[in-house]
Amino acid sequence: MINIKHLLKVAAAWISIVYVICYTFVGMFPGSRPGFMMYGLHMGWSDMGWTNVLTAGTFIWGLVIWNVIALLAVWLFAALFNSIKK
Repeated sequence: MINIKHLLKVAAAWISIVYVICYTFVGMFPGSRPGFMMYGLHMGWSDMGWTNVLTAGTFIWGLVIWNVIALLAVWLFAALFNSIKK
């Protein structure tokens, strides 16, 4: 059976670590925001405001980027799950 308290501790630690990493990265590299908007949210900024960016290229690169991010996120979660006391 799943230990809910342990799972919640791990989830809270994971969320905090990922948030700090993202916040720090965007703070250190503000030029990364347009790339995140384009590949993560499929939106771009132009003189006319927000525009949709749905192309085969953004689909493929977004898929690659998010798979790498997801694999790193799952690895971090598993490492935390195994290292935090139950």
